[in-house]
Amino acid sequence: MTFEHHHFDTRAVHGGMDGLREVGGHVPPIDFSTTNALPDVEVGGLSYEELATGHDLAPGRSAVYQRLWQPGVARFEEALAGLEGTEGAVAFASGMAALTACLIATVSVGKPHIVAVRPLYGGTDHVLASGLLGTEVTWATAATLGASIRPETGLVIVETPANPTLELLDLDEIVAAAGGVPVLVDNTFATPVLQQPARHGATLVLHSATKYLGGHGDVMGGVVAGPVEWIERLRQVRALTGGLLHPMGAYLLHRGLRTLAVRVRAQQATAQLLAERISAHHAVARVFFPGLPGQDPKGLIGRQMAGPGAIIALDLAGGYDAAARFTESCELVTHAVSLGGVDSLVQHPASLTHRPVAGDAKPGAGIVRISVGLEHIDDLTADILAALDAAEKVTPAAELTDADQGMLAAR
Repeated sequence: MTFEHHHFDTRAVHGGMDGLREVGGHVPPIDFSTTNALPDVEVGGLSYEELATGHDLAPGRSAVYQRLWQPGVARFEEALAGLEGTEGAVAFASGMAALTACLIATVSVGKPHIVAVRPLYGGTDHVLASGLLGTEVTWATAATLGASIRPETGLVIVETPANPTLELLDLDEIVAAAGGVPVLVDNTFATPVLQQPARHGATLVLHSATKYLGGHGDVMGGVVAGPVEWIERLRQVRALTGGLLHPMGAYLLHRGLRTLAVRVRAQQATAQLLAERISAHHAVARVFFPGLPGQDPKGLIGRQMAGPGAIIALDLAGGYDAAARFTESCELVTHAVSLGGVDSLVQHPASLTHRPVAGDAKPGAGIVRISVGLEHIDDLTADILAALDAAEKVTPAAELTDADQGMLAAR
């Protein structure tokens, strides 16, 4: 049975489940086989060649070896592609492995120049700035993107909502400005529940599947959704470099998709209330949350996004010391990197995920990021407000001596 014509929630539950009923199954089996029996030398050789060059497993062929093709991974990829509205998807061992494959695939066809719009996830920013994979990056804004394109530009990379301060980009405008250059959108924060970039012309849609797709903080993975020609190139990169997703990880991520819609919507509803409740606290200089008045100036929520998401960032008036006190004072909310799980997390991006980012692009010293989970809103509010009370007792940066200001700036 196909589910393309069903609503998103139904596709999330049933995607990638084809053929299970026919064999008497209800959930996908986990196949840990690293190698597969070959019917004969000719079929084995043809199968290997096809899979190693990026083709999907064809009828009558052998899967040969787990690095080339794995049934559980294929089910997860099929399900995710169905939610993003793309022709296919390729899963990897992590979000950074997925991004790396995209960059390698771009460089390999003689297009090493990347145009990227900050802010981005710190790991993405770091690998682009380093040039480690043979790329050259031009940092642009939405307004300067078009002028930054060159003949050797192979990819435009954006993230919306952006990590960590949730700036929104109009993807229709970004794609138009790219002028035919493929656009990669990091959709980790929004998930396909709230945003489907391919429907706005994006070529590639990337997820750190570790986050919302898995949803429980117990599996690491990455995935890129896109058109067939890119899917084949990315499969080839994965086969040759070995950045494959483990079968158990594929099972957990596929299972995560089945509850993705209800989790994201519930977390989003809580985040909206929490952002409203804490925005007037004296320790807070600014709340970053697209669902608050004035933070969606282009009206993208309702046109591009189905909602503001479940991440909140705070700029604390007391700067770095207040941010440190705040994160250390949370009791219900865990001080940890990552996001998108069922439990709420808080972190200081400038010290952690965005530590390698250049100084002029690094998040402010007073900014903390909260990933809102599935706890009760009243319990979360009480915990966050108590931590803000503690942060408010920190001497504001404006009252520090010149020597203290210099020490703070150096952090």
